This record gives sequence, structure tokens and C-alpha cells, in this order.
Amino acid sequence: MTTAPPTLLDIARRVETRIDEVLRAEEARWSEFDSDLASPVAEIRRLISAGGKRLRPAFCFWGHEGADGADEQRAIDAGAALELLHVFALFHDDVMDGSTSRRGEPVTHVVFADEHRAARSSGEARRYGEGVAILVGDLAFVYSDRLLDGASDRARSIWHELRIELNVGQILDLVGSARHERRRHKAERICRYKSGKYTIERPLHLGAMLAAPERHDELIPRLSAYGLPLGDAFQMRDDVMGAFGESSVTGKPVGDDLREGKPTPLLAIAVERATEAQHAILDRVGRDDLDADHVRRVQDVIVECGALEQMEATITRLADEAVAALDHVDLSGRARGELVALAEFVTRRQT
Repeated sequence: MTTAPPTLLDIARRVETRIDEVLRAEEARWSEFDSDLASPVAEIRRLISAGGKRLRPAFCFWGHEGADGADEQRAIDAGAALELLHVFALFHDDVMDGSTSRRGEPVTHVVFADEHRAARSSGEARRYGEGVAILVGDLAFVYSDRLLDGASDRARSIWHELRIELNVGQILDLVGSARHERRRHKAERICRYKSGKYTIERPLHLGAMLAAPERHDELIPRLSAYGLPLGDAFQMRDDVMGAFGESSVTGKPVGDDLREGKPTPLLAIAVERATEAQHAILDRVGRDDLDADHVRRVQDVIVECGALEQMEATITRLADEAVAALDHVDLSGRARGELVALAEFVTRRQT
């Protein structure tokens, strides 16, 4: 009898259980050593439990399954590692962006800054909160790495490259925001490296190399033919939500990316297509005085100049390209079907 493939929710629950095992053990270990060390580890659990789609573990799982991987627990451990790496990036990202909420909850640096003020501690509350958040992120980074102990050299090589690319993308994003970067080729590069590759392409690679490192030369380029365009489409959808998404759905303030001046392909296309009058409105993106009214005016320009319509068409084209590429990869039958379904999900999601 053939068993039904695990759903995205099944994989997410198994990954969350594994992370919870790791973090509860660490929380108990370090709180016994010093009670002040309980809350930093607990903060990682708080962010994990606040939500998230667990897409990276899912792509890793189906990369492993598609390469005929027999050890599902190894794929779950790798998925847990990817999720902890993701929250590492979120802790740091929130500090760099000065965000106040994440997944509908106050961010870590705000939580600890408030505790600092309430306790009337010495020093600056903001710096204290940001310092704790950075260190909590670093802890998540180390725990993620530990979950990949014993992986093959091929898998470890992918893991190292994934982490380097993630940080490279974050640097490009930070520099691009500071310089009000609006060139499309730069925005597309940032889109790919800050999120697309480490969300889809590299998790697929990691899962496949955990299962079949000897198939490296065959699988890696063919999985990239699916993962790269879909990763780009995923981040483009994220950028659309960052510009237009409702805070009640996304868990972040409306137009947050516009206030931060994020260099996105959506904004780059709008700048290319805008009239002189529309340029004057778009030039306000990334400025401290971009209030709710100005956000709405920028949104109107993005729609009126056709940038949003063009972006939606690009997302659809890239998703179709990714799905077509699966015809050229030797994967187990259910892995291909699940990857097709994931392509639909990541490009049409609203959160």
C-alpha cells in the first residue's frame, strides 16, 4: 500500500518538534548555569512559534525525497537547521531595518529594550536591546550548524555556500537601500541573493546532497533550473506584499518596504516607466517622512504606470519556467508533484 506524501503542514510540524527539542534542552542547560541565560534561548522559540511557512524545510525535504533519500530524519534535521538559519537572519534583519513588529509580534530588540527601561538598567536601552537581539541571532546560527553534524562533504559545501550567499545578499540589500538603488539589474541581483537562492535553490540542493552526493553533477544544475526562477518569483511576490500587503495579513506595517527604501525589481520597473510627475512621488521612497498618505500615493504610481501588472506577469512567467524545468530532472514521482504544488503556493501566497 502506498502511503500519502507528507503535506507542507506535516513537514512543518516535524521540523518545529525537532527545533523545540533542541531549544528546550539548551534552555534547561543554560538556565541551570545562570538564570539570565534562559530568556535568550526562549526568544528563539518565541519567534519560531509566532509563525512562518517553513518553506525552506519543505524544499529541502522534497529535494531529499526526489533523490531517493531513505533517511527522512536527516532531511527533517536539515529542515530544522534551515529554519534556525532563517530566524538568525530575521533577528539581525529587524535590527538593521529598525523594525518594530514581526509576524504580528514585537521584535526581539524592542522586547529587550523595553525590559531594560522597565528595570531602569544602566546604559542606553536601544543599544542593549539590539545587542541582545544580535547575540540571540548568533545563537540560532550556531544551533542551525550543529543540526548538520555528520552531513556529507557535498552537503556541507552547499550549506556553507548557502550561508555565504545569504549574507552577501543582506549586504547588497543594506547598501542598496542606503544608496536608493533603483537600477533593475541590481534590484534583481539583490532579490536573488537575499532570499531567492536560500529559500528554494539551495535547500533543494542540500536535501539532494544529503541523499545522493554521488549525483552532484547530474542533480545540481537541473535543480537550479527549477530553483532559481522560482526563487526569483518567490521574492518578487514578497516584494509585492511588502509594498501593498495589509499588516493584519503580513504581520508588518503597510508599505514597510517603501518606508525602508528597499531596492526591489517592482520599484525599479516603476522608476523606468514613471512620468516626470510620478518620479517626484517615487523619489520619496526610503525617506523618513514617508507617511501613510505618501505610501498610498507611491502605491498608486506603481499601479498606474503598469509596474505592478508587469511584475505579476513576470512572476507567472518565472513560475511556469520553473515547473517546465522539472521535466528534465530525474526525481521520484511524488517529489515532482509536490514541487509543482509548491511552485503554485509560493507565487500566489498572500502572507
